[in-house]
Amino acid sequence: QLRLVESGGGLVQPGGSLRLSCQVSKFVLDYYNVAWIRQAPGKEREGVSCISANDGRTDYAASVKGRFTISREFAKDTVYLQMNNLKSEDTATYYCAIENTDLFCSVRANYPDWGQGTQVTVSS
Repeated sequence: QLRLVESGGGLVQPGGSLRLSCQVSKFVLDYYNVAWIRQAPGKEREGVSCISANDGRTDYAASVKGRFTISREFAKDTVYLQMNNLKSEDTATYYCAIENTDLFCSVRANYPDWGQGTQVTVSS
């Protein structure tokens, strides 16, 4: 069973920042694309960002481009999502998910394995 453990969520004011972390099992970053996907009550699930296993190429949803940055740290088996200039519409549960593929990642892909999620609430 592969491990995906998210952390870093919380309550932040509009315009603020948060950094989410997803710690994964060893070697996952070498062979799996990793994505951040969010789900808000009453809204459709949205792929936010992803990073490709093969060369680190990234993809972002239009709604977060320029505000969110995905990165990875092999030494810590961790993927990060730096979220700046947060808006109320960013409020959601954020999940880390993985896909074993040779293809470059896409936020529109189906990711079969998910973590438990971390809640992000943007409110004044």
